[in-house]
Amino acid sequence: MKSLKQELSDRWLLYQFSSEELFKTFDEWKGSFYCGFDPTADSLHLWNFIGFMVWVHLMRRWNKYIALTGWATGMIWDPGWKDSERTFLWEDALDNNQKMISTQITSIIKNLEKYNLTKFSYDFVNNKDFYVGMWYLDFLREVGKYITVNVMMSKDTVKKRIEDPLKSISYTEFSYMLLQWYDFCKLYKDFWVTLQIWGSDQWWNLVTWTELIRKKYDADSYALTWPLITDSTGKKFGKSEWNAMFLSKQKTSPYFIYQYFMNTSDEDLSRYLKMLTLIETEEIDEIVTNHMKKPEDRVAQKLLAYKVVEIIHWTDEANLSQKISDFMFGENEKLEILKSLKIDELSTFQFAMWWFNYSWENLFETIVKSGLESSNSNARNAIKAWSIFINEEKVTDFNLDLNTCFINDKFILLRKWKKAFRIITK
Repeated sequence: MKSLKQELSDRWLLYQFSSEELFKTFDEWKGSFYCGFDPTADSLHLWNFIGFMVWVHLMRRWNKYIALTGWATGMIWDPGWKDSERTFLWEDALDNNQKMISTQITSIIKNLEKYNLTKFSYDFVNNKDFYVGMWYLDFLREVGKYITVNVMMSKDTVKKRIEDPLKSISYTEFSYMLLQWYDFCKLYKDFWVTLQIWGSDQWWNLVTWTELIRKKYDADSYALTWPLITDSTGKKFGKSEWNAMFLSKQKTSPYFIYQYFMNTSDEDLSRYLKMLTLIETEEIDEIVTNHMKKPEDRVAQKLLAYKVVEIIHWTDEANLSQKISDFMFGENEKLEILKSLKIDELSTFQFAMWWFNYSWENLFETIVKSGLESSNSNARNAIKAWSIFINEEKVTDFNLDLNTCFINDKFILLRKWKKAFRIITK
């Protein structure tokens, strides 16, 4: 196995680090590290998946991951680069979000364990527990005395809000940094955590935390970041035309994630395959070289899309996403594929394309409701133009009774021209 530093560097996952000593420690001595998430939503995003791939390379070297779900920090909100205060969440919402995110993290780590054919060491910590029975004065003595206001005001995101007369920052958001720093103090003291990792936009916070540990405990700790990713066009990784890409399949279909990576440019393939899969980097170089001999076949895109969905949602969802993509864009027997699906698989197909449940609409109303046309008159004209197909048969009868068209009494396949498909169910 490569050294940790070499592995992360080869995979484009290493941006900044505080000391060469951290690689010796986490290659040889089996340490504990953490990366935390505030439960401000009930799902992580695709961007967070980059962090998962950094964790796995640390865990493969027998290091323990401490997953901090920040209930307490979630009560306050990170000021980040926002221009104004954000609305606080109620405690029950934070509890629910924390539960959902913890389940999500566990599921993906279990998938990564299947890949690695080993058990990983990890644990969950809730920073809500750090403040049970603590007085505010105790907090100021424990944390506040070690950090100057000068340091806190030098943070770019804070400075931006203070210097602009049209913006402001409350003491509540300003004090978020103190809660973050106390997290690391508790993790260091109670869980022997010596490494914190995050995206490069958090570098200032990370190195400030290591300074706090040095002052408070006269001890060494480390920081490491991965780069903020953009594609070859400068677009932020994990954003799509339907905006945020969630890791929860209830919020973002695995197929949408699959299709997102199917649209990867050839220029980004090598980097994404190295960052987001566990295929050996030397093998990836060979895959991309062969791909570029005939890029129109999109072999590398298919591999990337499949592997990412497989890690996030596992093999069944990856296979189904591949099947949907083949259905939508391949030359195959569409009806035969649909007939072979189980009920839950058919539902996944429906979610991946525009669909609705039939309730005795006539032919024109059905075409309009499907979104293939905007009015009954346009639907009539489309039929006249021989562009509408039901169950792969050209529609010519304006009075067609759709209730007689359901296959296996379950679905109708509606199509306009070659590629615009809709599934209608009862």
